[in-house]
Amino acid sequence: MSLDLTSFDAALKQHYTNDMVENLVYADNPLLALVAKYEEFGGKNLPIPLIYGNPQGRSATFTNAQTRGGVTNSQITDFVLTRVKDYSIATIDNETLEASKGNANAFMEAATTEIDGAIHSLSRSLAVSMFRDSSGQIGQVNAEPAEAASTVITMKSAGDITNIEVGMALNIWSAKSGGTQRNLDGSTTQMIVSAVDRGAGTFTISTAYDASGTIAADDFIFVEGDRGLKLSGLESWLPETAPTSGDSFFSVDRSVDVTRLAGVRYDGSSDPIEEALIEGASRVAREGGKIDHCFLSFAKYAELEKSLGSKVQYCDLTMNAEIGFRGILINGPRGTIKVLPTQNCPDNVAFMLQLSTWKLYSLGKAVRVIDSDGLKMLRQASADGVEVRYGSYSQLGCRAPGFNARIKLS
Repeated sequence: MSLDLTSFDAALKQHYTNDMVENLVYADNPLLALVAKYEEFGGKNLPIPLIYGNPQGRSATFTNAQTRGGVTNSQITDFVLTRVKDYSIATIDNETLEASKGNANAFMEAATTEIDGAIHSLSRSLAVSMFRDSSGQIGQVNAEPAEAASTVITMKSAGDITNIEVGMALNIWSAKSGGTQRNLDGSTTQMIVSAVDRGAGTFTISTAYDASGTIAADDFIFVEGDRGLKLSGLESWLPETAPTSGDSFFSVDRSVDVTRLAGVRYDGSSDPIEEALIEGASRVAREGGKIDHCFLSFAKYAELEKSLGSKVQYCDLTMNAEIGFRGILINGPRGTIKVLPTQNCPDNVAFMLQLSTWKLYSLGKAVRVIDSDGLKMLRQASADGVEVRYGSYSQLGCRAPGFNARIKLS
């Protein structure tokens, strides 16, 4: 009897417990691992209420206090979260499954290679999104590529090359939203990555770039199908530029109090990195917040480590016996701050968080197998193979943006 879906599904249940999947998801993603989770985000939306101002019926003169008390009230709003979707699908050729029959180790290794990869791709997408904005952009172009038989694109920020993988289908646009879609030769807009040079911060598209191509410096790079559909991460909640009137974010006009509703912004690009972080934490402390975690790129983490020299103090954060993270402790105005490196954070920014104000809301596990029909594997409709579907229905939320900061670094 040949291997069928029922017997293979039993094997998946044994090897892919929730703990197994979480270990794959959280291992290299400290923010995703450490942030609180709410896994019952059902219904149409989820409001996060927030008081950002008190009634102003106060004065040393009774009549003034009475007058203002009659016309002012607490300032209350709510961010109305909606979920976004993300998918990753592993496809396994049926002949490969059949050829492995009778050898349990080889059989499971063949399947788990693809399934582990699918889980990792989706978890990386979610982890990167938690630092970005809802546009879905994963980097920018440094300059128009040269005309050649294959197209070599240099990332504006070399660290963003970690977001690029061989086999990705990309689109390039002139802006995060709106703007113009770019092309390679006057018509080709789908760009398949054929090679990545991580040391040089470049990737190659096998299609030629000619004089009709329209890619320009500072253009934005997207995975095909992602643009405008991704999770609202730290760059959305703590934007680089203060929100202006009419710029609604989850139904909130944040311009009425840009600090309490859109976080603290500090330009530390001319400061030594340690001083920039301390200044950012101090500004949050002034607003009533208590920064306890800071996330940096590996390049900026190394810069901080070198600048501290013999004064450096390390800390270890443990999720479980298999997952842990090492960071640096710095002293803030309201206690120590754990500084953690992550490949998901853009190079020129530090996000300083009061982590208790954040939560990842999801419908079920943030990364989950899609098995509503009870089957973890499905026959492909038009090919001799099977597929395993993983998905995420989630959104990042913050109940006190003003207790968090975005620090611009050099």
